[in-house]
Amino acid sequence: MDIAKGSIYELLNGKYQYIVPVYQRKYSWLKEKQCERLWNDIVKMEQSGKKHHFVGSIVNISDCNAPMGIHKYLVIDGQQRMTTLTILMIALRDYIKENPSDEVDEDTLTYFLLKNDHQKGNDRYKLILSDSDKDVLVKLIDNFPFNSSEDSNIYINYRYFKEKIAMGELTPLQIYQSIAKLQIVSITLNNADGDDPQLIFESLNSTGMDLSQSDLIRNFILMGISSDEQTDIYLNYWKPMEDSFPLHDRAYFIDRFFRDYLTTKLSRIPKIEQIYEEFKNYHTNSEFSSISELASDILLYGKCYTEIIQNNCVDKELNSLFLDITQIRMEVAYPFLIKIYGDYKNKIISKDVLIEIVQATIAYVVRRAVCEIPTNSLNKTFATMKNNIVKDDYLNSIKYAFIQLDSYKSFPTDSEFANELEKRDIYKARIINYLLVKLENYKNKKPISFEGFTIEHIMPQNENLRLEWQKALGDNWQEDHVTHLHRLGNLTLTRYNSEMGDKPFQEKLPIFKKSATHNLNSFVTEQTTWNTKLIRERAKGLIEYALNIWAYPKLDEIILCKFNQPKEETESKYTFESYDYSNVFVRMLFEKLDEAILAINPSIKREYKKLYIAYKYKTNIADIVIQKSRLRVSVNMKFDEVDDPSNICKDITGVGRWGNGDIEISFDSLALLPQTIEIIKQSFNKQ
Repeated sequence: MDIAKGSIYELLNGKYQYIVPVYQRKYSWLKEKQCERLWNDIVKMEQSGKKHHFVGSIVNISDCNAPMGIHKYLVIDGQQRMTTLTILMIALRDYIKENPSDEVDEDTLTYFLLKNDHQKGNDRYKLILSDSDKDVLVKLIDNFPFNSSEDSNIYINYRYFKEKIAMGELTPLQIYQSIAKLQIVSITLNNADGDDPQLIFESLNSTGMDLSQSDLIRNFILMGISSDEQTDIYLNYWKPMEDSFPLHDRAYFIDRFFRDYLTTKLSRIPKIEQIYEEFKNYHTNSEFSSISELASDILLYGKCYTEIIQNNCVDKELNSLFLDITQIRMEVAYPFLIKIYGDYKNKIISKDVLIEIVQATIAYVVRRAVCEIPTNSLNKTFATMKNNIVKDDYLNSIKYAFIQLDSYKSFPTDSEFANELEKRDIYKARIINYLLVKLENYKNKKPISFEGFTIEHIMPQNENLRLEWQKALGDNWQEDHVTHLHRLGNLTLTRYNSEMGDKPFQEKLPIFKKSATHNLNSFVTEQTTWNTKLIRERAKGLIEYALNIWAYPKLDEIILCKFNQPKEETESKYTFESYDYSNVFVRMLFEKLDEAILAINPSIKREYKKLYIAYKYKTNIADIVIQKSRLRVSVNMKFDEVDDPSNICKDITGVGRWGNGDIEISFDSLALLPQTIEIIKQSFNKQ
């Protein structure tokens, strides 16, 4: 590492070129903030007679592949101030060209500080920016006219400096000399000396305020490869992925994509502020043999992600499903959905299989919402759902995975779903608009859109019902009104809500005949009155549609038998309390480890045995023995099969132990939890 202090003139004067790599962000300094501050510092320095003013550092890497004669450096930090000082020098040069001065020569600025004389192509320029910024700066340096850069910060700041120079507060010579007084610390890294550019880059951005998690990931992917590879991967993989995301809040969406991408890969959910660190760990152990393979995978999943969230898939049938997904806000399912959509794009599964799995996923979420099952388990369910995939029987393995979910993860049955649809005050459901639109559009050749329709209570909400409604409902009209008002059988969609109010049914009937008449109002328009009996009858018809729209996954007995592996009888007489423990710390260790093992996959079952606690998938994957001060964990693998970078596994091959497998872990600290779970996952994945 070489460290030198000097001015921008000393950095640029000579056969030097500074290149901003493609992975760096665009030039972003603003004239109202950073440029104005820089100009004010120059004026104050000159007026006060101050000799120097420190403006920051520039960190660069010497490019070993540079051609003879030109010393090239890749700028990894400080491009904003270096670009701004270059813009200021261009503005000063152009002012002198229009207003000649004997004190400062425009050619000195051009051929010593802005250009490399006698060079060709890009080598002519002292500073090369990335992406579209490059063209704007080159045109300014070459003094070429351009019409399309009004929105460029480079051009806006150039005009700002030129206007400030023209105001005459300082002479051109004073400005030229003041730029020389702006002190910069230049840090040049050398890979041959063991300097790690990535570590230095991370330390420069350690506050987390400067770059987003996805910015850090981009730099991590590209920083360690040659300039040519950087350009290739950035232009062919990263930029197309990035451009597929909405421009508004792009960094926010890409950060969340990477969390879902890592969830897909790791079968667990990283914290949003730790995505970058998780990605680095994933990259170290990923299945990809090259950066281009990894970048290609990110591009594939990124496009899958954006087609879902933006509903811009060119396939209308798939896009209709993606619209449903966004309507009911199924973000928790994105890790699983991008996995199966990616498999479709990779031709691992057919479109029909993809559609059926997406429909089952939507049905699972909708049924649980209607049945008011808490959603806090869904993220873990979908984080691990892909672990159930059997490639030779992809569709049925996913169906089976949904069917066998139990307890708080269960897929509501037809009877449970129908019962809630019939008796619940469904009007209060978060997804009520979606439910009604889908019911209306079931087998409808002219489907309605989600826009323009509002919910209408056929029997009005006004508790002071008109006499016509009281007579229609009968003697118990008040109780029946409260009971049935918000139920499915009394709800519909209309474009004419304001015209109905609490009018009698006969007056509302002509309006019903104009709105949503395929399924929702077809029964209603055949009636001459409206009461609780008809509300229940209409609900039954709509429930039949609902059971088909959000269908429960079905497998015949032969397929079920294939996936239902014989299981040992559960020794239900044993519980955790059956074991000898006297330490509350050990109990806490068990509870945390137990929760983490069960979170690996919904198919894992816990069984309390006489001497140990077993965790099973097709057979045991791990067993826990409760001891006085620790847990002894047996992992059902051969010792020579395990990948144990933390060296926490003990070889117990041939040693008599309770539990299954040749691997033992002494679990006596929560600090061992991540490593222990990674070992147990290996046992699960082998099955």
